[in-house]
Amino acid sequence: MQANTKVTTLPSADEPASTLFEQEVAAYLVRYPQTQYVDVLLTDLNGIFRGKRLPVSALDKLEAGCFFPASVFAMDFRGNVVEETGIGQDIGEPDLPCYPIAGTLVPSASDAETVAQLLLTMVDEHEQPFALEPRNVLNRVWQQVKARGLTPVIALELEFYLVDRDRDEQGRLQPPCSPLTQKRDTYSQVYSVDNLNNFAEILADIDNIAALQGLPADGAVAEAAPGQFEINMHHGSDVLAACDQALALKRLIKLVAEQYEMDATFMAKPYEEHPGSGLHVHISVTDEQGNNLFADAEGEDSPLLRQALAGMLDLMPDSMALLAPNMNAFRRFQPGMYVPVQASWGHNNRTVALRIPAGDDEARRIEYRVPGADANPYLVVATILAGLLHGLDNTLPLPEPVVGNGLEQEGLPLPTRQSSALARLESDTPLKRYLGEEFIEVYRICKQDELLEFEKRITDIELEWMLKNA
Repeated sequence: MQANTKVTTLPSADEPASTLFEQEVAAYLVRYPQTQYVDVLLTDLNGIFRGKRLPVSALDKLEAGCFFPASVFAMDFRGNVVEETGIGQDIGEPDLPCYPIAGTLVPSASDAETVAQLLLTMVDEHEQPFALEPRNVLNRVWQQVKARGLTPVIALELEFYLVDRDRDEQGRLQPPCSPLTQKRDTYSQVYSVDNLNNFAEILADIDNIAALQGLPADGAVAEAAPGQFEINMHHGSDVLAACDQALALKRLIKLVAEQYEMDATFMAKPYEEHPGSGLHVHISVTDEQGNNLFADAEGEDSPLLRQALAGMLDLMPDSMALLAPNMNAFRRFQPGMYVPVQASWGHNNRTVALRIPAGDDEARRIEYRVPGADANPYLVVATILAGLLHGLDNTLPLPEPVVGNGLEQEGLPLPTRQSSALARLESDTPLKRYLGEEFIEVYRICKQDELLEFEKRITDIELEWMLKNA
């Protein structure tokens, strides 16, 4: 520690913190007295953090709110406001107040000793949760489920790639060299412990900072491609916290990778020849006593489980624009890549969209396997809960479970192009009832604008194929 490092002044004993947030701040500064800055973070439509770095003294005032423009929730991936949504310049780019989310003041992976981070949520001019914030969209659906006496329990699994900052001789992405061996993997080593050893130092740092931030994450698993890993979150009944933590983990992984002069990417399909990265969500439902309602008294699939499956499958085609939020995300849906291209389900079968994993009655759950790693966790879980409600609200047929390779069997087809998925979102889908018609329309407009911008670009492959031959 440098000699001139500023030490934060703490409240005196005769000035006790009067609110829970003040108590949280006071406890944090006792533990991390060298804190100089706090990153205040708001999650946009794409699950990307937008925020400010403030001096730590600003924590005293944050309970009264700080301001961000409402148009944060009308941004494309590049951070440009999509004016066609009508919530940008048309209404004067108004600011709205944002307030701290309890329990999210933690050390930042950028510098755990001197920098903290804090998540925020936005309210409207009436001090109500802002309808276009994805976190609030999820909360509305979650409250609908809880109002029926049901408690969703979820766990998220995040896949990602570590990549070299330098490109190969053809200018393409390449896996990083192991900090241990200085060698570059070029083939798959799924579940390889030795491959984990090769990246043990960076993975240990990810684990340590995750523990420092209170993130309920398991250790990493080597996935099906060089440089690809998966980290699983523990299951829990606070679905907002679970998604908060998943996004915090993504930020943590990226910041730690930078310290090792690597990039970490949650891009759905960074390599043509290797599998993409997914965001798998496990969900069960319990009653007020904590009993798992997805298994009946005889240990079989319960009627509630079958209703949930039917609803999720029926809504899945309409949901694809949320589960695969950009052009690259749809490149995952290719034959032979363990990604379902139809709405299907089955027991202990990784080739279906909705998998019932092996396990005892208490662990009976659905694994929702369609979303890409780049999808916004709030919107993914909101979509899943909307499917649950859809199944409860309607009498829907449930197809027979898939036996064998579901990738080669017929089922309810999913749109595998972004344009088709956005057209489904524009239709009279039940998603609008559960997630909010205004939100769905703003999301669709933003994604349509991104698609149009993408399609304007002339790619290298077009020039290679057509410049001289057309």
